[in-house]
Amino acid sequence: MTIPFRRPIPLLDNDVLRTFVAIAETGNFSTAAETVFRTPSAVSMQIKKLEEQLGVMLFRRDARSVTLTQHGEMLLSYARNILALSNEAVSRFIMPELSGVVRLGAPEDIGERLLPQVLKSFAQTYPGIMVDVTIDMSIGLKKRMEEQRLDLALINCATRPFPTNGEVVYRERLVWAGAKCGSAHRRDPLPISIWEDGCIWRQEAITQLERNRRPYRVAYLSAHTMAQRAAVVSDLAIAPLPLSYIGEDMAILGIQEGLPELGSFDIQLLTASQMTGPIETVADSIRASFAERSKAAAA
Repeated sequence: MTIPFRRPIPLLDNDVLRTFVAIAETGNFSTAAETVFRTPSAVSMQIKKLEEQLGVMLFRRDARSVTLTQHGEMLLSYARNILALSNEAVSRFIMPELSGVVRLGAPEDIGERLLPQVLKSFAQTYPGIMVDVTIDMSIGLKKRMEEQRLDLALINCATRPFPTNGEVVYRERLVWAGAKCGSAHRRDPLPISIWEDGCIWRQEAITQLERNRRPYRVAYLSAHTMAQRAAVVSDLAIAPLPLSYIGEDMAILGIQEGLPELGSFDIQLLTASQMTGPIETVADSIRASFAERSKAAAA
């Protein structure tokens, strides 16, 4: 009996798969190239080689965007699993002591805007460490730290002296946000969207409005930045929000619109008194992420 000859199945290169996933997630070859520290031409060559290897087209390309084909969507699931397993296997040998659970707290706005990307990158590098996240107001998080129910916490603080021993990891400007081409800021009294006492954004906004004798009313009361954003975009009210939270459907309002300037606020990192290896690793990852964000904002 003659057994037909078959070529061995080619092996997928993890570096190429990382590039493929980066393109799929960013939707752009140039952005993906920066992510994987390669030139755009090198990234294009990697994808061309991968498509030739599999015999299918993975991306649809046009002048504005890059999208996955049906074959690309299928490969994306496999690629993520392969990379996750590879990272986990390697970490078992070179970082066997870095495993366990770290309890991290953050306010809702940080948990929504900043934390997901930080934790995603962290999980890829340290798959043996599980991070359990608790979302609460900064005051509540500070209490949880005092009660040793959290290992780390990110909290929003006024730039003025604040009764914590936290480490400032990021400073951001606070601005008035209104709907693009909206008119809420022209109403009298001024409709604002804020949260209850304990929110530093509320404190700064009301302090400045009262100092400038600008009549106001709380038209929208919500602890969630998504709800506040909805109120702003619907032109029901204006709100004090971080500069980085302003989207294309929103406008920054200031002195020209008769509104007082707002200051800035700090994001502080609170750490447990007893720092284990996994806790310190998570803390270092958070510091590095915010340092990169500060560098990008200054550029």
